[in-house]
Amino acid sequence: MSLPVVIVGGLHADARRSTVARLLADVPGSVALHHDLATAAAGTVVRTIRDADGILSAGEAPLVNDCACCALREDLVPELLRLADDPATRLAVVELWDSVEPKAMAEVVVAAGLTVTGVITAVDPALLLPYLGNGDDLAERGLAAAAADQRTVADTFARQLEYAPVLAVVDSPEADDEDRELLAQLHPTARRVPVRGGHLADPAGASARAGAPESHSPLTAAAFAGFDVEAAAAAQHPACALLPAEADAHGVATFVWHRRRPFHPERLYAALEDLTCAAARSRGRFWLADKPDVLLHWDAAGGALCVESSGPWLASLPDAAWEMLPPVRRAAAAMDWHPEHGDCCQHLVFTSPGLDRDGLHELLESCLLTDAEYAAGRDAWKRLPPAFDTLLEV
Repeated sequence: MSLPVVIVGGLHADARRSTVARLLADVPGSVALHHDLATAAAGTVVRTIRDADGILSAGEAPLVNDCACCALREDLVPELLRLADDPATRLAVVELWDSVEPKAMAEVVVAAGLTVTGVITAVDPALLLPYLGNGDDLAERGLAAAAADQRTVADTFARQLEYAPVLAVVDSPEADDEDRELLAQLHPTARRVPVRGGHLADPAGASARAGAPESHSPLTAAAFAGFDVEAAAAAQHPACALLPAEADAHGVATFVWHRRRPFHPERLYAALEDLTCAAARSRGRFWLADKPDVLLHWDAAGGALCVESSGPWLASLPDAAWEMLPPVRRAAAAMDWHPEHGDCCQHLVFTSPGLDRDGLHELLESCLLTDAEYAAGRDAWKRLPPAFDTLLEV
């Protein structure tokens, strides 16, 4: 049978290490592979392989194109294939370095013909809001994976959190109900697995590679549950993302705003700072009047907003082009189809403690086209000032 590979990531380094240690203790024959990118400034990436008892081997991988993350990709697959040839290895745990995102690594592993059975992001709930509110560049914190890495702490952590179907939540005396509720609202479909101290024995001993050890600890079961890289990627695409629903508990709220009228580009641009700072996390898709055929992605955390084009709305494509699109994209559009505008819409979600729902609603509504502007039609919309061209680097 092929070697099961579970990917464990997250910027909460202590939580990640605890999660990996728990897996190594719970799964006989498991080993953890870790590439430390902190040494990249010296020109190398340090690779270690360890089991529950300690380090088995260590080595260095040279930088590739002055990119530590590229070196990781080049070195990861050969090491996993070597581990797969050892029948004593029951599970390979890939412990990602702090700022490495699981999506890219999961796709690299699967493309090599290996089997990813789980992707887990480790979280300390007490650190959730501080990290989501941190707009510092990774480079400022010594966490950049490449010289050209322009990501921030907040947006990197948000993607790590939302991509993984399993969240390993460590015990944290500092965490309160608000922290736990924020985690639940940010990623409501995730399986949240507690990680505690103490050894959970496997009374049946080592098991075959085909499945999890019979102890079935929650974390072990999650590691062997199975993972679909295509479905995970689709769940992050703004056109078909499984965005959070309305919620309000323990001082944390999620506000969902959905409309069938485009934004006026200048009014929305003028409101960007207030909208971006209104919530710890906001995301979704939106529709600009001067670019009526373009699906735009809204992605905000840490007081910073990223706006990107995600291609055309399906309503702007000829019928023949639909067959070239993934089924999940067609299904998502069909479920949200409007007889006049097709899948063109505003669908934005804001999650935060102390959220001002009424203020957000009023501000967003004020950015839409007025009745008169809307009635002028698409030709008139396209002549509106292109306020987002600089932001979109058109």
